[in-house]
Amino acid sequence: MKPLPPHALPSAGPPLEPSPRKGLAVLVSLTLLLIPVLCAAESAGSIVYAAFDYWRGEASIAQLTMTIHRPTWERTVTIDAWTQGESDSLFVTRAPAKDRGNGTLKRGPTMWIYNPKVNKIIKLPPSMMSQSWQGSDFSNNDLAKTDSLIHDYTHTLMGQTAQDGHIVYTIQSVPRPDAPVIWGMITLEIREDHLLLKETFFDEDLEPVKEMTASNIQPVDGKLFPLTWKMAKTETPESYTLMAYKHLKFIKELPPNTFTRANLVKVGR
Repeated sequence: MKPLPPHALPSAGPPLEPSPRKGLAVLVSLTLLLIPVLCAAESAGSIVYAAFDYWRGEASIAQLTMTIHRPTWERTVTIDAWTQGESDSLFVTRAPAKDRGNGTLKRGPTMWIYNPKVNKIIKLPPSMMSQSWQGSDFSNNDLAKTDSLIHDYTHTLMGQTAQDGHIVYTIQSVPRPDAPVIWGMITLEIREDHLLLKETFFDEDLEPVKEMTASNIQPVDGKLFPLTWKMAKTETPESYTLMAYKHLKFIKELPPNTFTRANLVKVGR
């Protein structure tokens, strides 16, 4: 709310005697007004963290196909994937033959790529984390499902709806000051059972750029999980990328050497 100009302010009257009872009442009223805001903020952050934790689990092993669809052509690659904790991921291409062995390793905040044809590991600078992965509509960050969403954004619960017998929360995530991110805002649709259904990415002008949607929800290791993910640009929805899990297993822990550069080379050969 904008402050009133000086000429619009009422003139000061005789000083009022302070009333402890009135002061206490005002304090209580302000506290009660703030409680819903604080609870909503806490609830939004908890929902996002729970969805992120649900998505990755403690550790996982998977094989999936990634289909890059364009109006005039289509390409499909098969990928083996390992994830653990909030930020460790390893992805290796198995097919087609010309791409076999190409790998991507993320350990903490650092990412490397491996090309078996030249037998070389390249460390990616943070600026390339938002770049397309293998020409798809998914970025390196999208593929690894980085924990940046948790640590670099402030979350606000905007509302909730009922869909197919479930409560779906709409959450708005805006970057924290000086956060090293490229998105001006992200909106999320998360079910009450922690399933992420939709994620929309906005540029600095708060215009939507791309949208990821989940489908084919199936039971996996005792919990429901979307086995198909679609990422499409907002302006060109006819061009999109589909990620479809063929095999997925959630486990407690992977061997300690899984997320190492040596293993990136080993599994890529």
